[in-house]
Amino acid sequence: MAEYKETHGTKIQNYTTDPDNPLIGQVWFNDTDDALKFQYQGVYSAWSTGGNLNTGRYGGAGAGIQTAAFITGGDKPSAPSTTNLTELYNGTNWTEVNVINTARRYFPGVGTTTAGLVFGGTPPTTGATESYNGTNWTEVNDLNTARTGLAGAGIQTSALAFGGSAPGAPNQNETELWNGTNWTEVNNLNTARVNLAGAGASNTAALGFGGSVSGTKSALTELWNGTNWTEVSDLGTARYQLGDAGTSTAALGFGGAPTPSTGDKTETWNGTSWSETGDLSTKRAILTGAGTTTSALAFGGEPSPTATEEFSTNTPIANTWQTSGALGTARYQLSSATNAPQNAALGFGGTDGSSYFTVTESYNGTNWTEVNDLNAAKAFAGGAGIQTAALIFGGYGPGISNTNQTELWNGSNWTEVNNLNDARQQIAGCGTQTAALAFGGEPNPTKTEKFNGTNWTEMSGTLNTGRAFIGSAGENDSALAIGGGQPAVAITELWNGTSWTEVNDLNTAGFSIAGAGSATAALAFPSPRRPLTETWNGTNWTETGDLNVGRNALGGAGSNSAALAFGGYNGTSPVTSTEEFTNTANVVKTISTT
Repeated sequence: MAEYKETHGTKIQNYTTDPDNPLIGQVWFNDTDDALKFQYQGVYSAWSTGGNLNTGRYGGAGAGIQTAAFITGGDKPSAPSTTNLTELYNGTNWTEVNVINTARRYFPGVGTTTAGLVFGGTPPTTGATESYNGTNWTEVNDLNTARTGLAGAGIQTSALAFGGSAPGAPNQNETELWNGTNWTEVNNLNTARVNLAGAGASNTAALGFGGSVSGTKSALTELWNGTNWTEVSDLGTARYQLGDAGTSTAALGFGGAPTPSTGDKTETWNGTSWSETGDLSTKRAILTGAGTTTSALAFGGEPSPTATEEFSTNTPIANTWQTSGALGTARYQLSSATNAPQNAALGFGGTDGSSYFTVTESYNGTNWTEVNDLNAAKAFAGGAGIQTAALIFGGYGPGISNTNQTELWNGSNWTEVNNLNDARQQIAGCGTQTAALAFGGEPNPTKTEKFNGTNWTEMSGTLNTGRAFIGSAGENDSALAIGGGQPAVAITELWNGTSWTEVNDLNTAGFSIAGAGSATAALAFPSPRRPLTETWNGTNWTETGDLNVGRNALGGAGSNSAALAFGGYNGTSPVTSTEEFTNTANVVKTISTT
């Protein structure tokens, strides 16, 4: 057997700590941890943009794989609405090919781009079945029960049709089996429904999920074994008119109505249960799907009838936000220990619009835990420090109006210490517990103060543009003031320990922005109630991966390569959402010796 040196050209080296920039595949021994470790490229599940359909539509039939799929029929947004147009996807672009014989919508497709089958649909409600050979569509024997809004599974010679709606019977449970020549009625679904989804590789093993039952969205899932349907674990999110891909043991369900609440949700089926995975980028319903649970395609739909997205479980983790454990208390305009790392954060204070909070929560990289409260409830305050040594200053709360109060956190309790010189709210802060910086805010929007662990000192250097709701990053001798104001501005200013200098602007103006990192390598997120994120390299801002939940007035911590976003306001209500950002695709893993 080949040795590591023979395949990689080097011996396994010992390090006191992990090497700074290990190569993908590199193996080393960490003496401090007494562990053998290696570097690999981390991946996650996500949708990415594909080539647009030539003819936008919803309610079309489709099938195939991610790099070779078809869509036919459906409704166009323009008149005449119902179409017979067919397009083929090659993994990059859609190309128009020969049309189906019967124009229709709300019908399923199965098979491949060289051996496809479609059946049912409307208007009028039909049982018409057509077979595709890669060039032409040919009419074959009809379904026994004409219907629309049904689901399908299988291939051209071994298919299953189930559920749907027929004239006088808005919810169908009929199931029919196709043997390549004829349809035969077999045992029914347990629950009659319409606009459901289906997955399966043949007429002997299929999955039916979601749909509408007497006008109510459903999460029901049923498994077909070739003879009978059996109810199994429900979808996590009830919905209808969703897209589908995969088989009876490995399926994917995505999008669906009612939008926007369910229009981007994606769930994966492992043969036993459903679990949430990466959301669609474009919320939509009445869309079409193809592919597998690891490599799927979503195309068409309403309200984005030309959009195509490609799903992969092998997307490198780079410049992305991923959802983590939620805060215990939904709130916005909360403060944070700005210098804390991503996996050891602290959030404190805030408001839900009616109440002000003393709540303090500690984050361990997975979950938040409530710890001892602030002495005074407040929001719109500045924060600094780390999880075990934090600072909160200024703000606004019941009975204290604009305050100059300062409290110090020792890892267990908050203690009141010497106050700011100027009482203000909507104030920004950064640095450590013993070397903090406070700037901006109302009613003194240009003021800057430094804290030395005991006292605050007003600095002669003031912001060039006085404003509140500023984002921050850095230390008390090297910091960034990012955006802010009402109306929002894109202004960025750099602090050198003595004075502020205007530098290059954000690409998108924003206020109540959260920041992370240093004066030379920062992250700003997001613009007002939008998911935009920008990264700073010491000279310019560049847009990077968006947050999953658009919001502002949130808490932030970490660095520009490993940041944390938590809480905030989404335009309707305070949220508990927590997301972790990473801009590195590489992950260190410990090799178990047990």
